[in-house]
Amino acid sequence: MTTKVAVVTGAAGGLGRAISLKLLDSGFGVVGLDIDTASLDEAAKELGSGFVPKTTDLTDAKRVKQVFDEIAQDYGGLDALVNNAGTCFMSDFPDIPAAEFDKQMATNFSSAFHCCQAAVPAMLKRDGIKKIVNISSNGAYNFDVFDPPHYRASKAAMDTLTKDLARRYARELIAVNTIAPAMTETPLFGVLSEEVLQKAIDAMPHGRAMQASEIAAWVDFLISPAGDVSSGNIIILNQGRDVR
Repeated sequence: MTTKVAVVTGAAGGLGRAISLKLLDSGFGVVGLDIDTASLDEAAKELGSGFVPKTTDLTDAKRVKQVFDEIAQDYGGLDALVNNAGTCFMSDFPDIPAAEFDKQMATNFSSAFHCCQAAVPAMLKRDGIKKIVNISSNGAYNFDVFDPPHYRASKAAMDTLTKDLARRYARELIAVNTIAPAMTETPLFGVLSEEVLQKAIDAMPHGRAMQASEIAAWVDFLISPAGDVSSGNIIILNQGRDVR
Protein backbone atom coordinates (compact mmCIF):
# COMPACT_ATOMS: atom_id res chain seq x y z
CA MET A 1 0.00 0.00 0.00
CA THR A 2 1.34 3.44 -0.94
CA THR A 3 2.01 5.71 2.04
CA LYS A 4 -0.30 8.68 2.11
CA VAL A 5 1.44 12.04 1.92
CA ALA A 6 0.55 15.25 3.74
CA VAL A 7 2.04 18.72 3.41
CA VAL A 8 2.24 20.82 6.57
CA THR A 9 3.16 24.50 6.23
CA GLY A 10 4.86 26.36 9.04
CA ALA A 11 6.23 22.96 9.98
CA ALA A 12 9.23 24.30 11.91
CA GLY A 13 7.10 26.02 14.56
CA GLY A 14 5.50 24.57 17.67
CA LEU A 15 2.07 23.84 16.21
CA GLY A 16 3.50 22.71 12.88
CA ARG A 17 5.77 20.19 14.61
CA ALA A 18 2.89 18.89 16.73
CA ILE A 19 0.70 18.43 13.65
CA SER A 20 3.52 16.75 11.74
CA LEU A 21 4.20 14.37 14.64
CA LYS A 22 0.54 13.42 14.91
CA LEU A 23 0.23 12.72 11.19
CA LEU A 24 3.44 10.69 11.21
CA ASP A 25 2.02 8.62 14.06
CA SER A 26 -1.08 8.07 11.91
CA GLY A 27 1.02 6.62 9.11
CA PHE A 28 1.43 9.60 6.80
CA GLY A 29 4.60 10.71 5.16
CA VAL A 30 4.91 14.43 5.89
CA VAL A 31 6.53 17.09 3.74
CA GLY A 32 7.20 20.09 5.96
CA LEU A 33 7.41 23.57 4.45
CA ASP A 34 8.89 26.56 6.25
CA ILE A 35 11.09 29.55 5.48
CA ASP A 36 13.31 28.89 8.52
CA THR A 37 15.90 26.36 7.32
CA ALA A 38 17.66 25.92 10.66
CA SER A 39 14.44 25.26 12.60
CA LEU A 40 13.18 23.02 9.81
CA ASP A 41 16.36 20.94 10.04
CA GLU A 42 15.87 20.68 13.81
CA ALA A 43 12.31 19.50 13.23
CA ALA A 44 13.56 16.87 10.77
CA LYS A 45 16.00 15.50 13.36
CA GLU A 46 13.25 15.44 15.97
CA LEU A 47 10.57 13.87 13.76
CA GLY A 48 12.60 11.26 11.92
CA SER A 49 12.85 9.88 8.41
CA GLY A 50 9.13 10.12 7.62
CA PHE A 51 9.42 13.90 7.67
CA VAL A 52 10.85 15.57 4.56
CA PRO A 53 11.82 19.25 5.04
CA LYS A 54 11.62 21.72 2.17
CA THR A 55 12.69 25.31 2.75
CA THR A 56 9.99 27.42 1.14
CA ASP A 57 9.02 31.09 1.13
CA LEU A 58 5.27 30.55 1.19
CA THR A 59 4.63 34.14 0.11
CA ASP A 60 6.38 33.40 -3.21
CA ALA A 61 3.68 31.89 -5.44
CA LYS A 62 6.21 30.65 -8.03
CA ARG A 63 8.26 28.85 -5.39
CA VAL A 64 5.11 27.33 -3.90
CA LYS A 65 4.06 25.93 -7.28
CA GLN A 66 7.55 24.57 -7.86
CA VAL A 67 7.53 22.74 -4.50
CA PHE A 68 4.09 21.20 -5.06
CA ASP A 69 5.06 20.14 -8.57
CA GLU A 70 8.08 18.38 -7.06
CA ILE A 71 5.87 16.67 -4.48
CA ALA A 72 3.42 15.49 -7.13
CA GLN A 73 6.29 14.11 -9.19
CA ASP A 74 8.04 12.44 -6.25
CA TYR A 75 4.94 10.90 -4.64
CA GLY A 76 2.48 10.64 -7.51
CA GLY A 77 0.02 13.03 -5.90
CA LEU A 78 -1.01 14.47 -2.55
CA ASP A 79 -3.50 13.29 0.07
CA ALA A 80 -3.63 16.13 2.59
CA LEU A 81 -2.61 19.75 3.08
CA VAL A 82 -2.49 21.59 6.40
CA ASN A 83 -2.16 25.36 5.98
CA ASN A 84 -0.67 26.15 9.36
CA ALA A 85 1.88 28.88 8.54
CA GLY A 86 1.04 32.21 10.11
CA THR A 87 2.13 35.10 12.24
CA CYS A 88 0.61 37.96 14.20
CA PHE A 89 1.83 41.54 13.97
CA MET A 90 0.70 43.68 16.87
CA SER A 91 0.42 47.23 15.51
CA ASP A 92 -3.04 48.53 16.30
CA PHE A 93 -5.53 50.39 14.14
CA PRO A 94 -5.21 52.99 12.72
CA ASP A 95 -1.43 52.96 13.14
CA ILE A 96 -0.73 49.90 11.00
CA PRO A 97 2.03 50.46 8.42
CA ALA A 98 1.08 49.45 4.89
CA ALA A 99 4.07 47.11 4.66
CA GLU A 100 3.02 45.34 7.87
CA PHE A 101 -0.55 44.91 6.57
CA ASP A 102 0.75 43.44 3.32
CA LYS A 103 3.08 41.04 5.12
CA GLN A 104 0.32 39.94 7.50
CA MET A 105 -2.05 39.14 4.64
CA ALA A 106 0.69 37.48 2.59
CA THR A 107 1.85 35.21 5.43
CA ASN A 108 -1.54 34.23 6.79
CA PHE A 109 -3.83 34.25 3.76
CA SER A 110 -1.98 34.51 0.44
CA SER A 111 0.32 31.62 1.38
CA ALA A 112 -2.69 29.38 2.09
CA PHE A 113 -4.38 30.48 -1.12
CA HIS A 114 -1.34 29.67 -3.26
CA CYS A 115 -0.76 26.36 -1.47
CA CYS A 116 -4.37 25.35 -2.19
CA GLN A 117 -3.95 26.39 -5.83
CA ALA A 118 -0.87 24.22 -6.15
CA ALA A 119 -2.18 21.31 -4.06
CA VAL A 120 -5.51 20.70 -5.79
CA PRO A 121 -4.02 19.40 -9.09
CA ALA A 122 -1.82 17.01 -7.10
CA MET A 123 -4.82 15.85 -5.06
CA LEU A 124 -6.83 15.13 -8.19
CA LYS A 125 -4.24 12.47 -9.01
CA ARG A 126 -5.29 10.52 -5.90
CA ASP A 127 -8.26 8.22 -5.34
CA GLY A 128 -10.43 8.53 -2.26
CA ILE A 129 -11.18 11.58 -0.16
CA LYS A 130 -8.43 14.16 0.07
CA LYS A 131 -8.21 16.73 2.86
CA ILE A 132 -7.33 20.38 3.27
CA VAL A 133 -7.27 21.76 6.81
CA ASN A 134 -6.73 25.48 7.28
CA ILE A 135 -5.57 26.75 10.67
CA SER A 136 -7.40 29.99 11.33
CA SER A 137 -8.10 31.69 14.66
CA ASN A 138 -10.92 32.27 17.08
CA GLY A 139 -9.79 35.89 16.77
CA ALA A 140 -11.69 36.10 13.48
CA TYR A 141 -14.92 35.78 15.49
CA ASN A 142 -14.23 36.99 19.02
CA PHE A 143 -13.74 40.75 19.23
CA ASP A 144 -13.22 41.27 22.95
CA VAL A 145 -9.52 40.41 23.14
CA PHE A 146 -6.26 41.73 21.80
CA ASP A 147 -6.08 40.59 18.18
CA PRO A 148 -5.39 43.49 15.78
CA PRO A 149 -7.71 43.94 12.78
CA HIS A 150 -5.28 42.95 10.02
CA TYR A 151 -4.67 39.65 11.81
CA ARG A 152 -8.42 39.04 12.17
CA ALA A 153 -9.00 39.90 8.51
CA SER A 154 -6.30 37.52 7.30
CA LYS A 155 -7.88 34.65 9.22
CA ALA A 156 -11.44 35.51 8.18
CA ALA A 157 -10.28 35.48 4.54
CA MET A 158 -8.90 31.98 5.06
CA ASP A 159 -12.25 30.82 6.43
CA THR A 160 -14.08 32.15 3.37
CA LEU A 161 -11.59 30.28 1.18
CA THR A 162 -12.42 27.11 3.12
CA LYS A 163 -16.12 27.41 2.33
CA ASP A 164 -15.55 28.25 -1.32
CA LEU A 165 -13.19 25.34 -1.96
CA ALA A 166 -15.36 22.90 -0.01
CA ARG A 167 -18.31 23.61 -2.30
CA ARG A 168 -16.18 23.88 -5.44
CA TYR A 169 -14.45 20.50 -5.01
CA ALA A 170 -17.07 18.43 -3.17
CA ARG A 171 -17.65 16.13 -6.15
CA GLU A 172 -13.91 15.78 -6.69
CA LEU A 173 -13.76 14.35 -3.15
CA ILE A 174 -11.65 17.11 -1.61
CA ALA A 175 -12.89 17.94 1.88
CA VAL A 176 -11.89 21.37 3.16
CA ASN A 177 -12.28 22.51 6.76
CA THR A 178 -10.96 25.18 9.09
CA ILE A 179 -9.85 24.79 12.68
CA ALA A 180 -9.99 28.12 14.51
CA PRO A 181 -8.25 27.82 17.88
CA ALA A 182 -8.28 30.36 20.66
CA MET A 183 -5.21 30.95 22.84
CA THR A 184 -2.73 28.15 22.09
CA GLU A 185 0.72 27.84 23.62
CA THR A 186 3.19 28.27 20.75
CA PRO A 187 6.27 30.45 20.10
CA LEU A 188 3.84 33.19 18.95
CA PHE A 189 3.34 33.88 22.66
CA GLY A 190 6.56 35.84 22.29
CA VAL A 191 4.85 38.65 20.34
CA LEU A 192 2.63 39.49 23.32
CA SER A 193 3.37 41.59 26.37
CA GLU A 194 3.07 39.82 29.73
CA GLU A 195 -0.03 41.88 30.52
CA VAL A 196 -1.81 41.03 27.25
CA LEU A 197 -0.80 37.37 27.49
CA GLN A 198 -2.15 37.04 31.04
CA LYS A 199 -5.40 38.76 30.09
CA ALA A 200 -5.88 36.34 27.21
CA ILE A 201 -5.17 33.29 29.39
CA ASP A 202 -7.49 34.57 32.12
CA ALA A 203 -10.29 34.68 29.56
CA MET A 204 -9.96 30.94 28.92
CA PRO A 205 -12.57 28.93 30.89
CA HIS A 206 -10.09 26.15 31.75
CA GLY A 207 -7.67 28.70 33.18
CA ARG A 208 -4.94 27.82 30.72
CA ALA A 209 -3.97 28.14 27.10
CA MET A 210 -4.62 25.19 24.86
CA GLN A 211 -1.71 22.97 23.87
CA ALA A 212 -0.39 22.40 20.37
CA SER A 213 -0.95 18.66 20.78
CA GLU A 214 -4.67 19.28 21.39
CA ILE A 215 -5.02 21.21 18.13
CA ALA A 216 -2.98 18.58 16.31
CA ALA A 217 -5.39 15.88 17.47
CA TRP A 218 -8.28 17.74 15.81
CA VAL A 219 -6.29 18.09 12.58
CA ASP A 220 -5.57 14.37 12.66
CA PHE A 221 -9.28 13.62 13.22
CA LEU A 222 -10.34 15.68 10.20
CA ILE A 223 -7.71 14.04 8.00
CA SER A 224 -8.63 10.55 9.21
CA PRO A 225 -11.51 8.55 7.66
CA ALA A 226 -13.69 9.72 10.56
CA GLY A 227 -13.49 13.23 9.09
CA ASP A 228 -14.56 12.24 5.58
CA VAL A 229 -18.10 13.57 5.96
CA SER A 230 -17.02 17.01 7.18
CA SER A 231 -16.38 19.76 4.64
CA GLY A 232 -16.92 23.50 4.61
CA ASN A 233 -16.93 23.74 8.40
CA ILE A 234 -15.25 26.27 10.68
CA ILE A 235 -14.48 24.41 13.89
CA ILE A 236 -13.85 26.83 16.74
CA LEU A 237 -11.77 25.47 19.62
CA ASN A 238 -11.95 27.80 22.60
CA GLN A 239 -12.99 25.78 25.69
CA GLY A 240 -16.46 27.37 25.41
CA ARG A 241 -15.13 30.88 25.97
CA ASP A 242 -17.67 32.33 23.59
CA VAL A 243 -20.36 30.28 21.90
CA ARG A 244 -21.92 31.31 18.61
